[in-house]
Amino acid sequence: MANESLDGLFQELLETESLFKNKEVLRPSYTPETLPHRSDQINSLATILVSALRGDTPSNILIYGKTGTGKTAVARYVGIELEKKSETLHVPCVVLYINCEVIDTQYRLLANLAKQFGEDVPMTGWPTDQVFHKFKEAVDSSRQVVIIVLDEIDKLIKKGDDVLYNLSRINTELENAKVSMLGISNDLKFTEFLDPRVKSSLGEEEIIFPPYDAEQISDILKYRAGIAYKDDSLAEMVIPLCAAFAAQEHGDARRALDLLRVAGEIAEREKKNQVQESHVRQAQEKIEVDRIVEVVRTLPTQSKLALYSVMLLRNHGHRNVTTGEVYNVYRQLCRSAEMDILTQRRVTDLISELDMLGILNAIVVSKGRYGRTKEIVLSVPLDSTKNVLLEDYRLNLLADFKPVITAQMHL
Repeated sequence: MANESLDGLFQELLETESLFKNKEVLRPSYTPETLPHRSDQINSLATILVSALRGDTPSNILIYGKTGTGKTAVARYVGIELEKKSETLHVPCVVLYINCEVIDTQYRLLANLAKQFGEDVPMTGWPTDQVFHKFKEAVDSSRQVVIIVLDEIDKLIKKGDDVLYNLSRINTELENAKVSMLGISNDLKFTEFLDPRVKSSLGEEEIIFPPYDAEQISDILKYRAGIAYKDDSLAEMVIPLCAAFAAQEHGDARRALDLLRVAGEIAEREKKNQVQESHVRQAQEKIEVDRIVEVVRTLPTQSKLALYSVMLLRNHGHRNVTTGEVYNVYRQLCRSAEMDILTQRRVTDLISELDMLGILNAIVVSKGRYGRTKEIVLSVPLDSTKNVLLEDYRLNLLADFKPVITAQMHL
């Protein structure tokens, strides 16, 4: 019976007219044929990489910019065009794309690169220098120019920069092939942690991607919506509203595309024949909650305890709480959970990190002769955040915890 009812449900859903022609166009993995407002960056990148089509080694490049400014899309787009042109010119060029958030260790990176040249390397077990040697042999087996695109390269160097050092020097050990690297990062400061030799080699050329403004995001959305949605599926104000929301997020086009897609999915679930402004507002709320849930879920336990302390104070009627108040409740939580108590300075650092993540807002205020402190306001929905915190078994034990709030805490 259950199978029949499920079969009927799927059949009913399939018979509902979809608003989309091609939903994949609104996903980050899609590489469009046109990239509005990025011609300067495309030209800069092509000018550097054209050396590969002459059989020379292009300079190593670092691309910087905030999330959703088109860095990955431009790198993929130029890479695809470069490979196409290399075929017509009969100058072998290979562009390899690696996401360092997924492939985040030196071993996995080298194993993945070796496999892309047909080498059978296990994903664990070999010495790293053996994997590097295997990759080097495979690359040098023919005359070719290889460009390795390392997206979110800053995630890789958190585990050490040995692999970047080796790759940046690989050309001195090759006879036939030439290798160039293109690193992409949201973090302008990540090179500060690199070995100076790697830093100078890796950043031979740099390209900065500025954020989009609302008008530019609107142009991007119109272009993608024309491919993604059926005619007349979007109400007039849907695209301007998506663009306005994303412009608030430092010009994040990826966020705008997510909004446009999720708004359509919500409208379909409601069996509407057009996406309305209300669906965009629902999508904004859903995406924001999903983002916060994911961030909160992956926080270290001590950061969760600091956040839970703020939430408990908020539940007791404190709108703007101070670091001193948070630390008092935090210590009580640690004692109840039998966990180590960090110093007040360290907890203040954790609060600053939560501020950077957008989970709360901490403003330094002067208390006159009592010195300076931080006033903390939550930037996240109370109930959904609390539910995520209590998924952690150590905090779940504190679900009914009631802090002792003393008069001194209000100083």
